[in-house]
Amino acid sequence: MTAAASAPPITLVLAAPRGFCAGVDRAIQIVERAIEKFGAPVYVRHEIVHNRHVVERLEHMGAVFVKELDECPADRPVVFSAHGVPKRVPQEAARGNMIYVDATCPLVSKVHVEAQRHHANGLEIVLIGHAGHPEVIGTMGQLPEGAISLIETAGDAEAFTPRDPEKLAFVTQTTLSVDDTAEIVAVLQRRFPAIAAPHKEDICYATTNRQAAVKAMAPRCDAVLVIGSPNSSNSKRLVEVALRAGAAQAALVESAERVDWAALADARRIGITAGASAPEELVDGLIAAFRARREVTVEELHVTGEDVVFKLPRLVA
Repeated sequence: MTAAASAPPITLVLAAPRGFCAGVDRAIQIVERAIEKFGAPVYVRHEIVHNRHVVERLEHMGAVFVKELDECPADRPVVFSAHGVPKRVPQEAARGNMIYVDATCPLVSKVHVEAQRHHANGLEIVLIGHAGHPEVIGTMGQLPEGAISLIETAGDAEAFTPRDPEKLAFVTQTTLSVDDTAEIVAVLQRRFPAIAAPHKEDICYATTNRQAAVKAMAPRCDAVLVIGSPNSSNSKRLVEVALRAGAAQAALVESAERVDWAALADARRIGITAGASAPEELVDGLIAAFRARREVTVEELHVTGEDVVFKLPRLVA
């Protein structure tokens, strides 16, 4: 008797939408097109997106990932990651006459523009986000030091003291928990009624949609597996959302090879989703790994459709 036949059957519930968002898809295409146009190597400042499998595939094509611009030869193209970069980075590249392509997600660029507009209007800016995340570093780096204050929790919002409560605005990282951010915003708006809010929600459509799908899926499942890298903010938030929404257990896994199969031995319904930087092939691999162990039925839980597409920069279009 095979392992699949001896173990109890299982239902896999696939969240929809899941996986790549338009910003991630655009960033990966930018690196691929740059390699096609300029030949290898093409340098990329930081991971283009937070997924090891994507990074390794691009490395095999000829991408070289570096931490800072000074590691890039002046005669080779450099791509800036989807998370955005401080303003000094393209300025340094321009001074060095480097060919560079900015793969910053347009929805992150929107936050940069908002912050710059508020600053130009004389407002102090609060950024809701996670310290040390590349997107936060990039957003804070759009303005002079001290122009933006970082708030990570509702407690931070309670403790924050602005220079002038009547001249205050907030922006947010695009990959946060929708519920956590709403709690922080509520504190800021209670304490500072005049605070200026974004014209449109800063948390991106893909983050919001993937969290909504997990909220719908989690109560129906014994466990939820989120495919994504440990440094992926939006993937980690999906695990938190699953647990809050009622999943008995939830785990972040990079691929099928990282699954704790023993922990899932008693599960009969398992939800599967993928962070916005995780390729669909990893979902396929996880399903195949389950089929090798159990009799599997696959269901898809469709919450909303996505048809967002971002244009490529002219240099690689």
